[in-house]
Amino acid sequence: MDDYGVTGATTGVEVLVGLPIGAVWGGVTAIERYGEWSPECYYGGWLSGRIEEGARFEARNRFSDGFETYVTCTVTVAEAPYRFGWDVYGGEAVPFAHWEYELEDRGGQTLVRQTFSHGPGDSGLRQGAVEQAERAAEVIQGRLDQLADNMRTTLRAMESTLS
Repeated sequence: MDDYGVTGATTGVEVLVGLPIGAVWGGVTAIERYGEWSPECYYGGWLSGRIEEGARFEARNRFSDGFETYVTCTVTVAEAPYRFGWDVYGGEAVPFAHWEYELEDRGGQTLVRQTFSHGPGDSGLRQGAVEQAERAAEVIQGRLDQLADNMRTTLRAMESTLS
């Protein structure tokens, strides 16, 4: 089945945050606080105790149309205080997304590079592209733009809360 370019669809942002790298690391790894900052994720909770590769957490997202998702995530990189990333699973053996933060120390500030890449697993984006095949590129780009906006919103909310 053609996935219309969903697999590998990627977006990202660079945001200079007015916090030292240790504070930003503490924020991006505080999964339980994402509900305070994110426009979509309203709940996050660790399923295992330590922030390390292989650790798992669950997340719940609510979209503007009221649709909700419940996902399980597996940490793929945890290199304190520079890189933190995870794969997102929706019940399949393969992930449908990968999220990652790269942090660069800028003295009292931190340059945050956050990326999202769509994986081969099933997702709402894939379903939307298939259902609207004639507009698939527009549907995909619209979601990528929304995700980038959400990243900036989340990072700014995190910055103001942790300041």
